[in-house]
Order: sequence, then structure tokens, then C-alpha cells
Amino acid sequence: MRYDPQMIQPYRDELTRLGFKELRTVEDVDRSILEGKGTNLLVINSVCGCAAGKARPAIGIALQNAGVRPDTLTTVFAGGDIESTARVREHLGQIPPSSPSMALWKDGRLVEFIPRYLIESRDAGTIATHLTHLFEEHCGQPTTTGN
Repeated sequence: MRYDPQMIQPYRDELTRLGFKELRTVEDVDRSILEGKGTNLLVINSVCGCAAGKARPAIGIALQNAGVRPDTLTTVFAGGDIESTARVREHLGQIPPSSPSMALWKDGRLVEFIPRYLIESRDAGTIATHLTHLFEEHCGQPTTTGN
């Protein structure tokens, strides 16, 4: 199902305001994952309530509070970026489709995946804490400025 682009634009904007780059094509996805160096938090964004009330707020909290953060922030929109979302899911291998969800990549290798069921069953603060711990574990040196 493809959503009306005008309807989902505010949900896209929530992440792009935080510094996320939208991966709108299959080539964007491949470049980001296969050629990416360092760490990349890739979010499969969604229109659902758990994306609005938990996932996107948690990401904002984690990025604001983290001493370290991913080198790159990227996103695709399930129901908006049909082909690029499908390509991300191909790169995830045997992990079942899940949106919203978050994948942390390091030098092109998946190091952590947070599926929808772990988002919808937690509050934004708990998810943010989980993300912050992942950043500390995988993302290297503390940052002194934004992304």
C-alpha cells in the first residue's frame, strides 16, 4: 500500500529535522549500506501510532542525550518508499518485515535490529535508553557537536 505523499510528509519531517537522510531509491539504500563506513542508524519509518508515540520520540531523545551517536542517520518510509524499503528488507536477510523498526549498521554489517514488537511494547524513554546503550557500544568516540 502506498500512502499519499502529502499525508506522510509530516512524519518524514520528524526524522529529517533530526538530521536523517532519506533513502528514496534502491541505489541510495545500496550505497548507504554496502559502501557506508562507520555506523549508520537506519530507521524504517511508519504512519502507525507506535512510530508517532514511541519510535520517533525515542530517536530524538537518544540523539539529544547520547554522548556518542551514529556517524550517519538514514531512513526509508514503509508505504511511501516502496522500492527502497523492500531493498532495506533484502539487506536484513531473514529478519521478518517490521515497521517501524531500527537497524544499526557498522561498516556495512548489521549489528543490531529493533523490530516493531520491541517498540510497541516499550515507552519512548526505555527505547531511547536502549538506543543510547547501542550507540555507546558501537559508535566510537564521544561527539562534541551535532551530527
